[in-house]
Amino acid sequence: MDIPTLRQAVEASPDNVPLLLLYGKALADAFELDEAKATYERILKLDADNAVAIRGVVNVLQQLGKYSEAIIRVEHIKERNPNLAQVWFSLAELYCVDEQLQLARDHYQRACELDPALRSERLERQLGQSATEQKDAKTEAIPTDVGGAAAGAMRDPNEWDDKRGSEGMDPLEALKIEFLDKREKIRFSEVGGMESLKETIRMKILYPMQNAELFAAYGKKAGGGVLLYGPPGCGKTLISRATAGEIDANFISVGLHQVLNMWLGESEAKLHAIFELARKYAPSVLFFDEVDALAADRKDLRTSAGRTLINQFLAELDGNIAENKDVLVLGATNAPWHLDSAFLRPGRFDQLIFAPPPDEPARRDILDIHLKNKPTEKIDLSKAAGAMKNFSGADIKAAVDTATETAVAEAMKKGKLVPLSTKAITSAAKKTKPSTMKWFDSAKNYALYANQSGFYDDVLTYLGIKK
Repeated sequence: MDIPTLRQAVEASPDNVPLLLLYGKALADAFELDEAKATYERILKLDADNAVAIRGVVNVLQQLGKYSEAIIRVEHIKERNPNLAQVWFSLAELYCVDEQLQLARDHYQRACELDPALRSERLERQLGQSATEQKDAKTEAIPTDVGGAAAGAMRDPNEWDDKRGSEGMDPLEALKIEFLDKREKIRFSEVGGMESLKETIRMKILYPMQNAELFAAYGKKAGGGVLLYGPPGCGKTLISRATAGEIDANFISVGLHQVLNMWLGESEAKLHAIFELARKYAPSVLFFDEVDALAADRKDLRTSAGRTLINQFLAELDGNIAENKDVLVLGATNAPWHLDSAFLRPGRFDQLIFAPPPDEPARRDILDIHLKNKPTEKIDLSKAAGAMKNFSGADIKAAVDTATETAVAEAMKKGKLVPLSTKAITSAAKKTKPSTMKWFDSAKNYALYANQSGFYDDVLTYLGIKK
């Protein structure tokens, strides 16, 4: 269930602990950390020994960078009930992050004595030993340098060991099931309009990859990073899939929720594993949707964990960890100005391509697609498309849906099919406000006043504005 639905359920049943646990996890997964913390604390008032809630509140405090508060909170719980294995384990993790390694080892040893199922190879790697076998060892573990120890990354991304795949399956094979797009490949010919954008992609992406030997003679490698930006709903994902189809490459689509993880170092490990998948199955197009959320400006981040993930992302793009030959990294964003400037330097997302709202030929094609298999009279596609200036593909679909609903209502009254007409579609278009205009209001300000590099000149050209 989504957060609004869970919130309503919690309001109706405020003391339902299993429901509150679901709600707390959903909030934490969505990084609504303050509300997640309050929810877990509410659970602990109802059930002071709830292991899941204890773990939840600790993880949230870690995400907020409040390690000292987390230690104090869990120590109080331990004093009340010293036989809760999960409490000892949580303290072991916290003391490990706080670099009190002997305390961490002692607490981990006690946790495993109380509940052997809590034994964790991940934590033992962080502690630099098998704590269950070497309780009195004095050698301190050194955090893996993934963006710096101070950033809190305690896990080597090369040691990713996610177990969600089939038993005994290679982790990359398990990832392949989750990420590799197995849908039938589409090509540019199947994407309506957008001819100018297609030609830009051909020149900047396709020709270099299709003529790799020629480019290699000039010291240029196939692959690299390209950032697609523009209003939402304007086909950035679709054109990315078509780009993979044009070069017969594997398409790997990555969403924000598939990378971010509450555990320290897990997000970096998952990101590395995804890049490894793209390298193994090259030629490949690795597509990051909403990439600004993974590559946000570091000065805007409250915690070191986010900065560590950005450092990992930069290292992967640079090929410092492994070579990215024949891997094309495509990022899509509605807000390129929120990206950390380090991502826009040469060798990373050094090519920015503006994906504008569909032009009139594209709008005609999109209309034609959405009107297929619907009862229509002869539609003047040019007239209908002309009434949809600045509409995104999503806006066009919304207008067709509105016209369809009106026709269905009329058909129910008349007891017979009522075909969609040009008038019905243009009338629906007038009722639909183009969602792109709000984006252009913001983009215009950045393009005019924060565009010294000229990155956003295409926005001004589209709007017909001269600097």
